[in-house]
Amino acid sequence: MTDLIASDLVVKRGAATLLDTLSLSLASPGAVALIGPNGAGKSTLLRILAGIEAPDAGTVRVGDRNLGSLPNAVRAATIGYLPQHFDPHWDLTVADLVRLGAERGAQRRSDSIEATRETFELVSLWPRRWSTLSGGERARALLAMVLVVDPPILLADEPAAALDIRHRLDVIRTLGQRGGERLSVVVVHDLDLAFRFFDRVVVIDRGRIVADAPAQELIADPLLDRVFAVRFERLRTADGWLLRPTTGDPSLRSG
Repeated sequence: MTDLIASDLVVKRGAATLLDTLSLSLASPGAVALIGPNGAGKSTLLRILAGIEAPDAGTVRVGDRNLGSLPNAVRAATIGYLPQHFDPHWDLTVADLVRLGAERGAQRRSDSIEATRETFELVSLWPRRWSTLSGGERARALLAMVLVVDPPILLADEPAAALDIRHRLDVIRTLGQRGGERLSVVVVHDLDLAFRFFDRVVVIDRGRIVADAPAQELIADPLLDRVFAVRFERLRTADGWLLRPTTGDPSLRSG
């Protein structure tokens, strides 16, 4: 039931088309990175896939069921959604947030809260309130709140954007490895990390999918240069490929 299938999604805001008849099939398990320039539609797509917003046209299915037909409790236990920005209504402690997240899972392990606290290095943050946390600390607490129930599907929107280098690597590696057993779909800003830790990379531009391929195949595609309007130098290292922008070139976006 945990495959996620979007068909002909259209989202409009005034005169702007944010998603333009976009279709995408996401099989479980799988580690999928979503990349694309600012305003491409990545965050909009994730909100639609999570059921946070409804499309103007098109459908989303979880397995053989329409996403909109799932009871809220079932959807919450099936899909973990990590937004780019989050502000709780109340100034809760980290412990409260993780416990609230745990309540979404009917069959979670009895030690899941304790294990999550250790995994995301939240011991010292446990009694602190949201308003006292730094951006990176908030990101780790939010990720813990979503993953404490180990949902079959995880949708994460730039989860490492506010983290320092070590935690950024740890989080992206964890989400990529999670795709070995679950479906992990992550908007990744850092292209090096997208190609290093994810098996499949989907490129979104102007509300459409313009590439969808195994990371090892897509890394050399000049389409990346055109989409990001940057000429990349590809460097092979012991850990995989690196993309280094040599110069910006708006002419690459023409047409």
